[in-house]
Amino acid sequence: MDSAKLILQGKEYELPIIVGSEGEIGIDISKLRAQSGAITLDPGYGNTGSCLSSITFIDGEKGILQYRGYPIEELARGARFVEVCHLLIYGHLPSENELTQFRDQLIHHSMIHEDMKKLFEGYPPTVHPMAVLSSMISSMSAYYPNSGNGEDVDLNIIRLLAKAKTFAAFSYKKSIGQPYVYPRNDLSYPGDFIHMMFAVPAEPYEVPPVLEDALNLLLILHADHEQNCSTSTVRMVGSSQANLFASMAGGVNALWGALHGGANQKVIQMLQMIYDDNEDYKKYIELAKDKSSDFKLMGFGHRVYKNFDPRALILKESSDKVLEQLGVDDPLLEIGRNLERIALEDEYFIERKLYPNVDFYSGIIYRAMGLPTNMFTVMFALGRLPGWIAHWKEMSEDPHGRIYRPRQIYTGETKRSLKPIHMR
Repeated sequence: MDSAKLILQGKEYELPIIVGSEGEIGIDISKLRAQSGAITLDPGYGNTGSCLSSITFIDGEKGILQYRGYPIEELARGARFVEVCHLLIYGHLPSENELTQFRDQLIHHSMIHEDMKKLFEGYPPTVHPMAVLSSMISSMSAYYPNSGNGEDVDLNIIRLLAKAKTFAAFSYKKSIGQPYVYPRNDLSYPGDFIHMMFAVPAEPYEVPPVLEDALNLLLILHADHEQNCSTSTVRMVGSSQANLFASMAGGVNALWGALHGGANQKVIQMLQMIYDDNEDYKKYIELAKDKSSDFKLMGFGHRVYKNFDPRALILKESSDKVLEQLGVDDPLLEIGRNLERIALEDEYFIERKLYPNVDFYSGIIYRAMGLPTNMFTVMFALGRLPGWIAHWKEMSEDPHGRIYRPRQIYTGETKRSLKPIHMR
């Protein structure tokens, strides 16, 4: 199968076939407009491949997710988040020496410039932490300009990964009126973030291992997910040769949307709504089955995974462990567990493959950790950062790369004449 044929207005066109390493088939239409004057229309780009990429593979029908060829299940069991960052960005798991150097650099650059603290002072206490994260990442361009050589790029990647968790933790401390807690060199990446979030200066605080492990797992599971809205935004912004920090800020803003990174926040909001309605979760199960109802169970089913979300299977075990070891007594989480139990047993949900997804379990875990709901999307962004960087780097290094410029089908007024409006 070398090509596909398109017959348009009686004329035949041959379109090359592209086959990916996992057998994915694509029809190359890059020269269609030049040859025929026609374009394709694909609202939301759901059937359009915008690039060739070697970073992440997804098979939604079979529930497969792989980073650089490694199954997500194996990475979740046997890797730390810092190793996965290196894998996604540089294409291979680090050697022992590479890992030591990479980790040391992340520790060394986790402090932020003291002048940056003044930027935090300018935000009102009610500011959403995603707004802070986006603007702080964008402001890094002023502190760390890029000359364009490879060494600068690699150093700025380290700076971004290292400081993002500090920005996130500081934004939380700002929102609750507590003093900032500086990074520590003796803690892991997830452990350091938890410490900056929950420690109070001059008071002892030990990071619970169960939380450190759970956050490490969550960051890995969120690290990349192919050409989703925010990743495509990063590539779109970066295609104009915008710098690393500007491109990442674009990704944060895209992720902020309720239909993307805000999904785990919607899970908790749904649980709160059920709690406020006398905790009648069975009522909402029936509403979810009722075709005439507008109610939808948040955190169940997935647009990409038609069978099950492999990340959810991993997180279910983790969520059980977190709730058990912390002994959390939270009525919202109890409602969540009841919904989960019914969805896994009820034929209606089983037949439609409406299983709990990664947003459901991540929302449960973040709630159990004590994170406020408006921080959930920030946690998603921290995890997704290495994936965004990997895609920005891959796109920037493509010798055949071009600025993104989608077409459109115009549906407005046809040409008309201006009738002058005379003012008195």
